[in-house]
Amino acid sequence: MTEATGLRLNTQFSEISPKIHYLVGMSQPETHLFEVTLHIVNYPLAVLDLKMPVWTPGSYLVREYGRHLQDFAAFADHQPLSWYKVSKNHWQVAKNNVSQVTIYYRVFANELTVRTNHLDATHGYFNGAALFLRIPGWENLPIQITVIPANPKWQITTGLPTVAETTNTFLAADFDTLVDSPFEIGNHQLYKFAVLDKPHELAVWGKGNFQPQKMIVDCQKIIEVEAQMFGGLPYDRYVFFLYLLQQGFGGLEHKNSCSLIYQRFGFRTQDKYEPFLQLVAHEFFHLWNVKRIRPQGLEVFDYDQENYTTSLWFCEGTTSYYDLIIPLRAGIYNTKAYLNYLSKEITRYLKTPGRKVQPLSESSFDAWIKLYRPDANSGNSQISYYIKGEMVSLLLDLLIRVHHGNQRSLDDVMRQMWEQFGKQEIGYTPEQLIAVIESVAGMDLGDFFNCYLHGLADLPFNQYLQPFGLQLVEEKNEEPYLGVNINTENGREIIKFVETGSPAQQAGIDAGDELLAIDGIRVGNQLNERLKDYRVSDSIDITVFHQDELRTYSVILAASIPGKYQLKSVENPSLSEMENFRGWLGVPLTSIQ
Repeated sequence: MTEATGLRLNTQFSEISPKIHYLVGMSQPETHLFEVTLHIVNYPLAVLDLKMPVWTPGSYLVREYGRHLQDFAAFADHQPLSWYKVSKNHWQVAKNNVSQVTIYYRVFANELTVRTNHLDATHGYFNGAALFLRIPGWENLPIQITVIPANPKWQITTGLPTVAETTNTFLAADFDTLVDSPFEIGNHQLYKFAVLDKPHELAVWGKGNFQPQKMIVDCQKIIEVEAQMFGGLPYDRYVFFLYLLQQGFGGLEHKNSCSLIYQRFGFRTQDKYEPFLQLVAHEFFHLWNVKRIRPQGLEVFDYDQENYTTSLWFCEGTTSYYDLIIPLRAGIYNTKAYLNYLSKEITRYLKTPGRKVQPLSESSFDAWIKLYRPDANSGNSQISYYIKGEMVSLLLDLLIRVHHGNQRSLDDVMRQMWEQFGKQEIGYTPEQLIAVIESVAGMDLGDFFNCYLHGLADLPFNQYLQPFGLQLVEEKNEEPYLGVNINTENGREIIKFVETGSPAQQAGIDAGDELLAIDGIRVGNQLNERLKDYRVSDSIDITVFHQDELRTYSVILAASIPGKYQLKSVENPSLSEMENFRGWLGVPLTSIQ
């Protein structure tokens, strides 16, 4: 009710629209507390509603950012105003007839991820959704943000423009823009470069073995390839935020920036450096696919609750398909390396039992309760829309190419989606997405999507690969099949996953059990090696600690299963197969043999 009233008043009081100004302080960074002051002028209602977002776009999980908010207070002319908390993320302030209100609160920030906040003696980093309250009904108003660094020598980097003739003050066109614009404040390394006559920045926090000039050159290549695909760059300036940690991998896209986390020593060797560039290609591709080409369910963000769509397979999965092939097109690695990366992705997909349980469209819809909340049974019951969406996108690209002699491809789908929906930021429905794909393919794809998007049919990789002279070859493990995944934790071998229907599950072994011995002899971290001493149908005794209780299970080993899958050239490829391969990947098929 309050929000609806606010929406009506937004137009009614346009001549005296509220002025919104945030001050972000960090006077004691060692406490990890950001100090936030909100000044509001000319708010017309007697009661001021304020809400903290519960999630941030691009990361589909309700994270309850309000749980980190403390010390809330409201003032007018330095006098306290009465307020009360309506719900977990909703505050109401009785402002009565005063024209200026000041809200103060602090936010605990000690979680360095791309979607949260972090403050310590070295820097401050924050995301808008995790730091700022919104005024329901007035989200379209411009917002000024003034940052007061903990150290006057600290620099501030953000994708927002500065406000002229002010110090450390920035302007967000509206609340969505504020949420979409992270800030880094500190002594981070800042590198500036240009691509297609537009300024770009690389802000790096943390120490590591990265080589900035090489990284910038490779980022330039990725930007140019993606810009060529869509016909230019849809921004005036772009910022890459890079955070180097001992362990970590991830990214979050924004309209004119992205935040990346990577291992600090993951840049020296090519095999570790290339996945970083795939991460760059992925998040940069999102500035089209998701940030501008986005499903109707994400067209208008509801920051109070889940925003549902069945199209995350296209948002994330199709982007994942391109994050492997963009570096290939950019000349960063060769075709053999690309096919090796793609083989690993196919292996990940085929080794996930949950692909036979959860349809891809359901995976998209249930992201809020499943993907970001894995448990011991997740691998058995669900499939990531990233990985299966990538596989379906691969099949679509191959299907379109083979039917049009490589004169059409998934690239044309992306371009049409950009022209039809992205440029004007009009949300598309699942039906409209399918219609665009079918128009590019030039055929009815109802059966395809019923089987592979809404159904559980196995993806027929070889059927789609064979016209390109490729086949998917399985390589079986040497040891018989037990059906568990093990992690070493503090010197203990902990069973993290038990595959459904496996010998281990049938015997009663559980995830969380500590693996101790096989046939009375301690296993250590040599499980696979120990299993090689046995044959299919052998009965072995496996001893574990189950909730601190010593148990021994009799397990009958099954036949070996594929350990990985590899894309290889077919024997004696035909002329059309060789032509299709060259049209897809740009080199002769013989180059991978």
